[in-house]
Amino acid sequence: MANKPVIYDRFGNPMRRGELKKEVAAPTLGGVRSPITSYPGEGLNPVRLAEILRAADRGDPVRYLELAETIEERNPHYLGVLGTRRRSVSQLDITVEPATDSAEDERIAESIRKWLTRKELALELFDILDAIGKGYSFTEVIWETSMSQWRPARLEWRDPRWFRFDRSDLATPMMLDENGQELPLPAFKFIFAQMKAKSGLALRSGLARVAMFNWMFKAYTERDWAIFTQTYGQPLRVGKWGAGASEADKDTLFRAVSEIAGDCAAIIPDSMMIEFIESSNVGASTDHYERRADWLDKQISKAVLGQTATTDAETGGLGSGKEHREVQEDIEKADACALSAIINRDLVRPFVDLEYGPQQDYPVLSIARPEPEDIQALTSALVKVVPLGLRVGTKGLYKRLNIEEPDEKEEILTVSPEKPADANPGDGFKRRRPILKRVEKPLDDLSGNEALQASTALRGALRRTSLDDELADLLDEDAAPIMQAMVEQLELMMSQAGSLAEVREMWLAAYPELDASAFGEVLADAMIAAEAGGRAQVGDG
Repeated sequence: MANKPVIYDRFGNPMRRGELKKEVAAPTLGGVRSPITSYPGEGLNPVRLAEILRAADRGDPVRYLELAETIEERNPHYLGVLGTRRRSVSQLDITVEPATDSAEDERIAESIRKWLTRKELALELFDILDAIGKGYSFTEVIWETSMSQWRPARLEWRDPRWFRFDRSDLATPMMLDENGQELPLPAFKFIFAQMKAKSGLALRSGLARVAMFNWMFKAYTERDWAIFTQTYGQPLRVGKWGAGASEADKDTLFRAVSEIAGDCAAIIPDSMMIEFIESSNVGASTDHYERRADWLDKQISKAVLGQTATTDAETGGLGSGKEHREVQEDIEKADACALSAIINRDLVRPFVDLEYGPQQDYPVLSIARPEPEDIQALTSALVKVVPLGLRVGTKGLYKRLNIEEPDEKEEILTVSPEKPADANPGDGFKRRRPILKRVEKPLDDLSGNEALQASTALRGALRRTSLDDELADLLDEDAAPIMQAMVEQLELMMSQAGSLAEVREMWLAAYPELDASAFGEVLADAMIAAEAGGRAQVGDG
């Protein structure tokens, strides 16, 4: 039996099926992959923050990643806008297109579509998008191999602190083993996502680097605001004692003054007095704290969402709400495009290789918000082009209209033609009366030539109004086959005649026998309808 070809990942690591069947980056409380973190944000100042970022730039990202977690936990605004950006992409529609039109490629694409119906997928994609804040993320693929089939059983987010980058380029991801050694990632075992806010190394491309400085300055503002509120938010308390007060009396008064703020109660002798002095400009003095905190939040909104209108309540400003929403949609499309490429590379292709073997071409997974279909424009176009002979398949229309194609046994909705309630049966019939007077012979006595002339005149009149068009169309539909038969008889005579004079004689001789009875019946129906409409309109007038 021939050996299966060795499959390599994009980093040149060979795929080993034995490694794929077990978890290789699960947390261990007492090992190097401990879920317990430290809090470098405690007492953070510019000097310490600079040291944390420099260490990350040199390939030691632990403190940087821990601080990124701290900011998400302590800055509600950053958590909100970052969560909005991640959730907007994780809940988008996912489609899979087969590599080719072959039945085998369609079968492969259908197996991926079936896997994508998992309810947990939106949460797993949200975890993968942790890369938006930190610049990168690692997700371990737990493969299921029951019934000799390869399927991703689940996608487990792994703490990025348990990974490093190769010290030679600071770009190739590595994982820590049980002994803390840096090893290459096992092939087809991880989804390594990079969502760069700026070009450069993954360690310097996350939004968290911007958020760290912003959060530090906002923390200073909030601290000063709290101190100011605590100091001046309550009235100043002044205790007064009489001339004969003893030291014990003074101590009693001081305790009362100092404790009244927290306890809101105190006991003092009658000879003593406590006076409350309120500041009249405290409210105005605190406005600059709030303005500074709001300004810092707006900078985070710009960094994460590209605009402020959808997160910060304000009137006026540059650009409309619609334009700001378009900016956010552009970012959403970019994130969805990047995530689609990551999933195709690190999940779809390994899935296909393990289950079906290496392929020449692979199915393409796309994450995107469906473009709204202009139903009115589509139907208007179909009404115009289909009568011209354009072939339009119903399968594609059902898909574009988001309507499920009915089966053979299903009841089909139809539209019955109804006469408009406000339609006047006499509309447009007044001008038909002169035409009817010209036809003085009984209908059955009309010759072919006379019937043809009467039909032409009547149809010309019928086309003058919208209601006339309906009668003209009726004549076209009913009289066309009859007239065609009459014309074919005349053409046959022309083909057998030797000269124009002979044609004339043959036509004159054929008029008495030319059968125009059927055409006369159609013309009579039309004239009766026209006569009735004319009478109704005259009556209304």
